Amino acid sequence: MAYVEKLHGKELDRIMGNEVSITEHKGHVTFQLLDQTKSAFHAQFAREKFITFYQKIATDLQKRTFQRDVTVLQHLRNPPLPLHILSDDPRTVTLMGSFLSLGRFEEALKGTSSRPAQGVYPARRDSVKTSSVSVQKDQKPEKEQTCPICLDTLVKSETEILSKCKHAFCRGCLKTAFDIKPACPICGVLYGKLKGTQPEGGTMHVMRSPSSLPGYGGYGTITIYYDIPSGIQGEEHPNPGQTYTGTRRTAYLPDSKEGNKVLKLLAQAFDQRLVFTIGRSSTTGHNNAVTWNDIHHKTSQHGGPTYYGYPDPDYLQRVQGELKVKGIY
Repeated sequence: MAYVEKLHGKELDRIMGNEVSITEHKGHVTFQLLDQTKSAFHAQFAREKFITFYQKIATDLQKRTFQRDVTVLQHLRNPPLPLHILSDDPRTVTLMGSFLSLGRFEEALKGTSSRPAQGVYPARRDSVKTSSVSVQKDQKPEKEQTCPICLDTLVKSETEILSKCKHAFCRGCLKTAFDIKPACPICGVLYGKLKGTQPEGGTMHVMRSPSSLPGYGGYGTITIYYDIPSGIQGEEHPNPGQTYTGTRRTAYLPDSKEGNKVLKLLAQAFDQRLVFTIGRSSTTGHNNAVTWNDIHHKTSQHGGPTYYGYPDPDYLQRVQGELKVKGIY
C-alpha cells in the first residue's frame, strides 16, 4: 500500500472520489463511506475498482536488495523509473518496483561495484531449451550487449533473441522468466498461450433469449453460466493443499455480431484458466475463495456501469482490450 499511495496516488484518488475513504492495517484494506447517509454501494463499487487496479500493479511488482554504497545512493536521488524504498539499513537497500523499473535501475548501476544482493531471476548459464518459445537464433547481439535480467555480457552461443520484439537474453534467464509468464520481460509481448490459475473442473454454459439488453434493441441476450466447484488448491494457488470455496456466476452479452465475438474470446479465456482465480473474496471478505480475475463481466442486465450492467456502449471494446493483453484476440 505504501508503494501504491506513493507512486499511484492519482489513480487511487480517482477510485476513492469524494465519497469513500480507504485505510490499511496489517495487510487488511477497509473501505468506508465519508457520508453515512449515502448508499453502501459506493464503498462496494470503490472496492471492486481498487481490486482490479491493485491486481494490475501487483502482478508486476518485485523487490530486490542492493549493497548500500555511494553509487546506489546517487542513483536513488534520480532513479530511471519510479521505485519505492522498502528498507534502508547501514549495509543494504531494498527496493520495490515493476520489473522494468528495477531492470532500468540495475542497468544504471552497470559497470559499478554495486550488484544485486538478491534478485528474482538468477544468472544461469545452462543449456536448457526455452520450450514453447518462438525465438530467432541466427541474429547476432550487438558487441558487449548485456542480458537485461542478469546484466552479464551476452555470449553468442548462449543467447536467445525473441522473434517478435527482438529483445535478447541469456538462454537460462529467459527460461526462468518464461516459467513464470510466457512474455518478454522487457516489453510484455506474449509468446505462446498464457495459462492462468483458474481451478480445474469448472463449466461454462451459454443460453440465448429474445429479450434485449438496454442499449442493444433489436438483439437478443446471451446469458453465460459459470460454475466452479469447491476443491483442493494446487501448487499454483496461494495455499496448496488447503480447500477453496467454489462459485457460481452469471454474465450477460448482447446477441449481436460483436457480442458473439466476445463470447468466443471469453470461452477461449475460460479454457486457458484465465477467467477466475483463487484469493480473497471482495464480497464476503473470505480467503481461499474463487474470485473473478481481471476480465470484467456484466453480471446485471440493467443499471449501467455503476451496477455492472447495461447500457454501457464501451464495454465490449474494453473487455476485448483486457483479453488482448492476455494474448486472446
